[in-house]
Amino acid sequence: MKHSFEAVSLLTTSKGMLEVTIIPAMSQPDWIIPSSLILSIDDYDERIATYLWQQQEVAVFHLVPSDQPVDTIVVLEGNTVAHRLALQTVGQPYQMQVRISDVEDAELPERYRQIAQSNSDANHDDDNNDDDNALQSDHASNENSSNDAEDTADKRFRENVVTSYMFNTVVIDDEPYLVPDLDKIAHQLVDLDS
Repeated sequence: MKHSFEAVSLLTTSKGMLEVTIIPAMSQPDWIIPSSLILSIDDYDERIATYLWQQQEVAVFHLVPSDQPVDTIVVLEGNTVAHRLALQTVGQPYQMQVRISDVEDAELPERYRQIAQSNSDANHDDDNNDDDNALQSDHASNENSSNDAEDTADKRFRENVVTSYMFNTVVIDDEPYLVPDLDKIAHQLVDLDS
């Protein structure tokens, strides 16, 4: 059953100001999230799918392409303990206060839209190849079931498709940022990992 995740969806305000953290990203605008959701920011230079944080495995979402190095992991609170989420990136997040009136809805800038479209096209091509391969190996033995599960997860959830329903774009001081729907991302990662 899907949780409502209200705590993550709401930005708390104090006198018309938002306490936010900017998390660096590559090939997309930096992410902007409520600072109160951050449980820890750790140095971590190995690309991973799950992060062991305080004896709990947390699903990891990557903000850099798979061929780029990473050095930072940010653990975010979830609606439940199981729906905590980690973001892996390069560079240090930073905090800022923003007036609510200074945050404007926007379209994804053209330079990012082109990257997102090429990522989406590449993913579509990969999906078609995966479907062809699946038909060819449909009668093969099932000894690689864990790899099959990973392939299915890859097909259903792509980290590099920033034009999806999981993101909104805002502009602050003429700089675009992505506001992720952490609820949907966490549920996708946790449900696929289960």
